[in-house]
Amino acid sequence: MSDMWTGEKVRLRGVEPEDWEGFRDLTRNTFDVRNADLVEPPRSAESFRSWTAERAGRPPGGDAFRLVVEVLADHAFAGSVTVGETDSRAGRFKTGIEISREHRRRGYAAEATELVLTYMFAEQRHNKCEVEVYAFNDASLALYRRLGFVEEGRLRQHEFFAGSHHDVVLLGITAAEHWAAHQRPSVR
Repeated sequence: MSDMWTGEKVRLRGVEPEDWEGFRDLTRNTFDVRNADLVEPPRSAESFRSWTAERAGRPPGGDAFRLVVEVLADHAFAGSVTVGETDSRAGRFKTGIEISREHRRRGYAAEATELVLTYMFAEQRHNKCEVEVYAFNDASLALYRRLGFVEEGRLRQHEFFAGSHHDVVLLGITAAEHWAAHQRPSVR
C-alpha cells in the first residue's frame, strides 16, 4: 500500500456524518462500554447524529483526534481509535481503541493501534505512548502487551462503577520499543 493509514486488514480514516450508527452501536452493550469507559444513560439517534457530524467537521490532526477503523474487505465500520492528552514538550500521548463486537478477534485493534503508533512516533516525533486499562479488562491488557506495551503501574481502587471500586493499569511503550518490536516500516 502507498498509504500510511492503511494496513493489511484495516484503514484509518476521518469520521464521516454517516458513521453515527456505528458509534451508536458501540454503546449498545453496556458490558463492552464498561470495559472501556463509564456507562452513561441512553442517547437519542439525533444526539449521535449531531455528535458525529460535529466530529466530522473538525480539522484533521491536532492534539486530540479520533479516527474510524474501517475494514478493507468490505469498508465496514469496525470501531474507532483515539489519540489524546498529547504533551509535545515531554513527547508523550495516550491512545485508546474500541472495536465492535462483530469485528473482534480479527487483528483489527492491533493493526489500527500499530498504524497510530507509527504515525505518532514517525511523523509527530513523540517518544512515548501511554494507555490506561481497567484491571479486569483482560482482552485489552493482552492486546497492549502483545504490541510491546509494558506495565508501568497500577492505580488502586481508582474508578467507581457497578457498585465497587476498580484498579486501573497503566501501560506504556516508547518509540524505540515500538520500532524494535515492529521493524521500522519504509516510507509508504
